[in-house]
Amino acid sequence: MKVCTTIADSRKALRGCNHPIGAILTMGALHEGHLTLVRQARQECSTVVASIYVNPTQFGDQTDLTTYPRDIQKDIRKLQDEGVDVVFAPIDSEMYPKEFGTWVEPGEIAWRLEGGHRPEHFRGVCTIVLKMFNIFHPDRSYFGQKDVQQIMVIRRMVEDLALEIDIISVPTVREHDGLALSSRNINLSHAERQAAPVLYRALCLAKEFVMCGQGNTVHVREAMRECIATE
Repeated sequence: MKVCTTIADSRKALRGCNHPIGAILTMGALHEGHLTLVRQARQECSTVVASIYVNPTQFGDQTDLTTYPRDIQKDIRKLQDEGVDVVFAPIDSEMYPKEFGTWVEPGEIAWRLEGGHRPEHFRGVCTIVLKMFNIFHPDRSYFGQKDVQQIMVIRRMVEDLALEIDIISVPTVREHDGLALSSRNINLSHAERQAAPVLYRALCLAKEFVMCGQGNTVHVREAMRECIATE
């Protein structure tokens, strides 16, 4: 496995590699959810490349950025164990040099839900994802369904900009109590961790309503709110 820290070295490492190339873009602090993406890419692609980069431009809250968990050596070992061919782990100045001034502005699909609470989040996501795609030239890129709006935004970008990349969505990996695996879970207090699975229970309740033909969104939302309020 080759570990690269510059764009030039990453391109050199991938030059002449067999296709299809599968890409997994991560911010590190890897868990079983990330590794599930890697394993699917390994099964479907001749070459697998993964990035480890905590992208500062998608963070609105600087405290969130500074407290984001990091253990790059542990991440590299995990990727090596999974048979990844190339790892790209740049520093900020490599991705955003002093003169950097070009951004990808996503459309309406990014304005609501998470984008409504974090106005510049998806601008940062789309910009770094497109830059990674331009470095790796993958045939496929794998994303977890936990970040479903992100997948929709990236698919829109890929279609709008005519990129020849298949965006593969992979089911969410969860803890035994239903909590979706996330690198930030380590920052939860004991009480927060105990309460967090209520979100999954609320989602399951909503699914039951819809499957039973009770798809009125007002009623479904109210039932979910009542479920969450129990914690």
